[in-house]
Amino acid sequence: MNRRDTVISLLALGAVPLIAEAQQPVKVYRVGWLVTGSPTSHGISLTAFRDGLQKFGYVEGRNIKIEYRWAEGNLDRLPGLASELAQLKVDVIVAGGTSGAAAAKNATREIPIVMAGVAEPVEAGLVASLARPEGNLTGFSTGTPQSTSKRLQLLREAVPGIKRVAVVWNSTNASAQREWSVVQETAKVLGLALVSHEARTLDGLQDTLATVPRAHPDSMIVLNDPFVFTYRKTIAEAALRYRLPSVYGFREFVDSGGLMSYGANISETYRRAASYVDKILKGAKLADLPVEQPTTFELVINLKAAKQLGLTIPQSVLLRADELIQ
Repeated sequence: MNRRDTVISLLALGAVPLIAEAQQPVKVYRVGWLVTGSPTSHGISLTAFRDGLQKFGYVEGRNIKIEYRWAEGNLDRLPGLASELAQLKVDVIVAGGTSGAAAAKNATREIPIVMAGVAEPVEAGLVASLARPEGNLTGFSTGTPQSTSKRLQLLREAVPGIKRVAVVWNSTNASAQREWSVVQETAKVLGLALVSHEARTLDGLQDTLATVPRAHPDSMIVLNDPFVFTYRKTIAEAALRYRLPSVYGFREFVDSGGLMSYGANISETYRRAASYVDKILKGAKLADLPVEQPTTFELVINLKAAKQLGLTIPQSVLLRADELIQ
């Protein structure tokens, strides 16, 4: 059968419309990615987000394109990077952390924004309420500052003899400020003295960490913030170097060498963000997508770090751990 006869036969069978439909180009959506850190510091979060997208049938390079914007630990870069994504008119922006979400919201009132890893979106002024966020932003939070109290209590239980705690934090972060208030109240109840060490830039952090031993602390707590999360390895290594038992809000610090963490799984918020991206791309209204909070908190303990510090974690604490890193 020649080509002419083939076409005639297909017309008779009504197959040409099917061929035309099959040849339609695949719709490629563009998603903006805005985070405080780098591909190294936020690689786990990105992997979780990509995994989430794949579950909904999105494959990068085929039907979705991600426009990456990394602040590389410099908070001052976020507004400019957010503006770039707004000018590109991406279909949706995924913004990590309070600083990233705020920068994205300030850059556009039209492009939908899905936040991940944000502590208190209502208190930070990002949304009107959790149930009905309004505006163009919704997403997933990591809980409230009250978990900071539990972290300090767990540190005291794991290392009963501590008396003086170094607090490393970014005082420009509103959520960290509320955590600072909570940790002060808890320290009074536990009879612990706190020594504040503030930083918001890498140079400032390195200088701050160098001053920690001068205050003679016997332990350390780190308050949640996208900036300190970006440089978690630097902080965890300093705690080990100074032989300070340390507690953090996210397990990524423990994976980087920290002693223990208690809090929500931040990577899970990025994985779940993919579900909202999918709904938005399919036409869902942000007003119908409430801000979701974590339902579980995990305790992770690094036994290798404990050994390096010469600590024996009480069995009562080990039995409550969700994961023990050998």
